[in-house]
Amino acid sequence: MSVKSKPAPRVSLHDLPDLLTIREVAGLLRVSSLTIKRWGKKGKLPAIRINSRGDRRYKKEVVLRLLGVDNE
Repeated sequence: MSVKSKPAPRVSLHDLPDLLTIREVAGLLRVSSLTIKRWGKKGKLPAIRINSRGDRRYKKEVVLRLLGVDNE
């Protein structure tokens, strides 16, 4: 028995929230969450730490720039 994964829902890049989660960024860039964390440590994709747990959020404009999308 095989398990089929659902395709990712189509989202307009400009309709994204201003701060994105690791999972959202990983999905947009089609890389793993661990890769996003590594890029943060290297300074390629800086994170904003929120709450007492230190959850990471990423600015939409930085992610769009990394994708090569003009934010205007």
